[in-house]
Amino acid sequence: MFTIIAGFFQLASAQHYIASPSIVTTGSGDTISGYVFEDSNRNGLMDENESGVPDVLVSNGRDWVRTDENGFYSIDVREDMDLTIVQPSGWRVPVNESMVPQFFYIHKPGGTGYEMRFGGLEDTGPAPGAVHFPLIRDGASSNAFSCAFIADPQTYSNQQIGWLRDGVIATLNRNGLGSDGCMVLLGDVVGDDLDLLDRLLEVTATAGVPQWLVIGNHDIDFDAKSNADKADSWRRIFGPSYYAFEKGNVLFVVLDNVIYPCGEEDIALGRTHCEQDGRYNGRVTETQLQWLETLIRETPEDRLIVLNHHIPFVSFVDHRSLQHQTDQLYRIHDMVEGRPVLSLSGHTHTTENHAPGQLFEGWTEATGAGPLPFRHIIAGAGSGAWYQGDYNHDGVPMSLQRMGAPMGYFLIDFAGNEYVETYVGAGLDPRRTKWVSLNTPHYRVWYNAIREWLNEPPAERDPVPPYSIQDLGDLRLLEPADLEEGVWLTANVWGGSAETSVEAHLPDGTVLQLERTQQGEGEGAKMGAEWADPFATSRQLSVARYSYQSRSGDERAQGHELFRGSSLGPAPPQPQSSVADRNMHLWRTELPQLPLGVHTLRVVSTDRHGRQSTERITIEVREERPPLYWRNELWD
Repeated sequence: MFTIIAGFFQLASAQHYIASPSIVTTGSGDTISGYVFEDSNRNGLMDENESGVPDVLVSNGRDWVRTDENGFYSIDVREDMDLTIVQPSGWRVPVNESMVPQFFYIHKPGGTGYEMRFGGLEDTGPAPGAVHFPLIRDGASSNAFSCAFIADPQTYSNQQIGWLRDGVIATLNRNGLGSDGCMVLLGDVVGDDLDLLDRLLEVTATAGVPQWLVIGNHDIDFDAKSNADKADSWRRIFGPSYYAFEKGNVLFVVLDNVIYPCGEEDIALGRTHCEQDGRYNGRVTETQLQWLETLIRETPEDRLIVLNHHIPFVSFVDHRSLQHQTDQLYRIHDMVEGRPVLSLSGHTHTTENHAPGQLFEGWTEATGAGPLPFRHIIAGAGSGAWYQGDYNHDGVPMSLQRMGAPMGYFLIDFAGNEYVETYVGAGLDPRRTKWVSLNTPHYRVWYNAIREWLNEPPAERDPVPPYSIQDLGDLRLLEPADLEEGVWLTANVWGGSAETSVEAHLPDGTVLQLERTQQGEGEGAKMGAEWADPFATSRQLSVARYSYQSRSGDERAQGHELFRGSSLGPAPPQPQSSVADRNMHLWRTELPQLPLGVHTLRVVSTDRHGRQSTERITIEVREERPPLYWRNELWD
């Protein structure tokens, strides 16, 4: 006798196939066998008239097998493993009510074995005799589809889930993905509170497409005693921490490159921060590398491989960091050599589109890799710079990212093994791709004074900053002396890469070529007022939200809360903690001595796909700067 736990099933719309694998609870314990089958009636069970699906990849987290002509597989049981299948192209795995794909069985006899804040993993018992995986045929008519990649929603509270809902997710739903699309959340899905994950996934499920999750360093059990346990609550709530799926002519690989707590193996690699308790490191385990190497061998050479991971392989904004880039990256680069590959990550709260051949200082020392062999994209953040900044017109914190791009997501349109990437700013016209501003002498004085104030010990400095945004005045109103001293026209192109070009068209027909401030030829980050984006930093260096107060009696409504409930204010308007003081996607040119009058400039950026985007900026040049405020003297 044996017992079958049937896959969950309920009536659903045509595009939502809700079911789960079916499990035979008795077995030998040494191997798990089963069928991958076409679930024609969508009940999650392999009925007599339903056929197996051949040639489907099945893994125990290290080893791989393929189903035979009848859809049958058998694989060894490992002590602590996630049994997964690779959704094959042309097919679709079921999802649950939150649109989370159901393609796995978690096996961990004894469970976590000690108490965890978020529950860990319960004892799964001995390995089941069989796990049967249902599939349906994918209705997509071609290999062309679109996916949204959202990094770092990083919600620390239910309040922040509301901001995610009304910001990035509202924008995604407004723009749409199509019924054959997909969504990937690139880690730090929540901010340390895993009890928020269920509600968040219900909110993100409104996009109406399967949502695949990457584990981040804020999605782990911080009370885990070993890296083997750090994802136990995640596995219970979502599923595996690494896996793969196919769609069209693309293999999507989800990696877990968060080692927590890091220790001797990481210290041996020179990661001295791991000598402290409770620290993480960016690295892929040996078991996972073995899993990946075999998977790549099993993948046709013409298939695009998209490597999804939370901690970047390399980063510009953290280019000297040994913690925030991925150790021994050269090993992964070697595995995929000669293949079409794309890396997608999050973690840094920046948009970084690194073209093949790019190299910044520190990359080789941190990762062992030299110039990039394929494109590496850091996909920004759904939370921007951790929900900092003043509220926008939707009541969501503006939260410009660490290099000034808006909160948002990357939309990638796939066609065969080719793709086109577009960064979409939350709450903005999807055709908008950049901020355009002026870096003036007055701005540089303003910026430097606030930065100097920030460098003073907090207990010793004046609690009121030397300047606020009110003191910055009108950056687009110039005097001839400003142009003589130096005014740069700046373009912060959020998804810009080495292949991007930017030019400005003056009213008299003159065309100015803007130069990328970071060339990616091995140099370090250029920092300071002359390399900053005035559009972003003017908003980041003076945030009125610190000063909010009321008589409601609710202490936690005074000032504002961020991160792990940290209280900020009430206080005079302050700079936020994240300021765009460096940038790899900033272009600039010095303006000529413009004549007196009003000048409208067209700033045109052209991306690597030949797509153009135009912004206009109107500048006034006056002999003397007119008074800014109401002239009281006329009414005294």
